[in-house]
Amino acid sequence: MKPIVYLLCGLGGSGKSTYAQKLAESGLQKLSLDEYVYHMYGRAIVNLSEHEYVQHYRSAKVELDEKLVRMIQEGQSVILDYGFWRRDSRDYYKRLINENGGEWRLMYLKAGPGLLMRRLGERNKRTDANAFPVTEEKLDEYIARFEEPDNEGEEVIQQL
Repeated sequence: MKPIVYLLCGLGGSGKSTYAQKLAESGLQKLSLDEYVYHMYGRAIVNLSEHEYVQHYRSAKVELDEKLVRMIQEGQSVILDYGFWRRDSRDYYKRLINENGGEWRLMYLKAGPGLLMRRLGERNKRTDANAFPVTEEKLDEYIARFEEPDNEGEEVIQQL
């Protein structure tokens, strides 16, 4: 049986990290760029400028991609809590997974702007790795940049 890599797609506040935690409780390994950067360098926007965060994010991605390939080749199923806002990123990971002997499942956690802002308002009060501050203006910017999956083999999990 091939290992499965769960690609968790959605905007901040859509429930990706919560969903990832539920999957991890079943014994799957989770890889999260935000958590990796947080543990290595500090909290985005608070301890790191946006520029610093992007630099650390890029180097973390290289390290975690190498780890992902090793895990797939060893037969381990994995959760990628990356967001996958862009189709080209989703396509890249699908190819990477397939080329290394795994199967992918694209899980799209879909939520409307009102729900996202309510959740982010609560999350903005926290200081953990998955809680860097997002303003309403920043959320609008993120929504405008997000490429919603459409006929990509996604499984939609509607958030209410």
